[in-house]
Amino acid sequence: MEGLNLAPDPNVIAGIERAEDAGVYKLNDDLAIIQTLDFFTPIVDDPYVFGQVAAANSLSDVYAMGGRPLTAMNIVCFPIKTMDVEILRQTLAGGLDKLHEAGVALVGGHSVEDQEFKYGLSVTGTIHPEKVVMNTGARAGDRLILTKPLGTGIINTALKRGVATEEAVSKATNCMVALNRAASQLMMTVDVHACTDVTGFGLLGHASEMIEGTDVGIVIYSSGVRFLPEAKELAEHGMLPGGLHRNRDFRANMVEIGQDVPQYLADILFDPQTSGGLLMAIPESQAHSLVKKMREEGIEEAALAGEVVSEPKGRIRVV
Repeated sequence: MEGLNLAPDPNVIAGIERAEDAGVYKLNDDLAIIQTLDFFTPIVDDPYVFGQVAAANSLSDVYAMGGRPLTAMNIVCFPIKTMDVEILRQTLAGGLDKLHEAGVALVGGHSVEDQEFKYGLSVTGTIHPEKVVMNTGARAGDRLILTKPLGTGIINTALKRGVATEEAVSKATNCMVALNRAASQLMMTVDVHACTDVTGFGLLGHASEMIEGTDVGIVIYSSGVRFLPEAKELAEHGMLPGGLHRNRDFRANMVEIGQDVPQYLADILFDPQTSGGLLMAIPESQAHSLVKKMREEGIEEAALAGEVVSEPKGRIRVV
């Protein structure tokens, strides 16, 4: 990170020098720890569901690196004088239940009084030092697999504006609370070259991180990307989060959207996600069978979303 004097450490496998999903530190030749932290304000009305979403989101960075999360610590900012403490209790219960589902132990946490409610977790996991999956490393010829549909940011924006249907909110919620554990475990059975989880920067933002400064580019198949159907209509009616516009502006110099790609889909591709799916680069010879296996294992929206190409380097084309 520019401006910081980072002391070199030979045991740091992934640090803050570039935009990796989590930090990785080598303990010995056979063991490394993965560390990540994330928290945010409520994005759904139900505090229990908010807790589930926040926990699934925090765990996702460990899964994206190919690791196994082991412990977690709560992070809470809460307006104790103006908000019912039962809301906090329900949120913590939702997070804890999601940790139980993941087989992760809650070992502590920290809370502060704040004017705005925020919740998340710090998560620690483990992995073999030689099996860490970075978000760079994709090779020309790889196929890109996306494991969850897009559109949760658009639906959450519509929810805040009071125009989202119950069905739309239910679909978005089911997507956000789903763990990426099975997708990560299946990913580690093949020769994965790179992986990231799709969150606040949207699909195209995180795909940009995968190729930034490398000698490869990406082609996204607009016909292959899965999205929540309700997000299409909402996008067409202008229910676009502010983060979507920021994502588009930030990556405008790297992304080329084909003329045949409808505007609503271009919007969805930049839509900031919460607890989104994994985006992984897999050799072509293994990609189709992996998608098939994922769908058989219940990851029904897993799909081939694009490919890695040798030209143009450092750019993304949506076709």
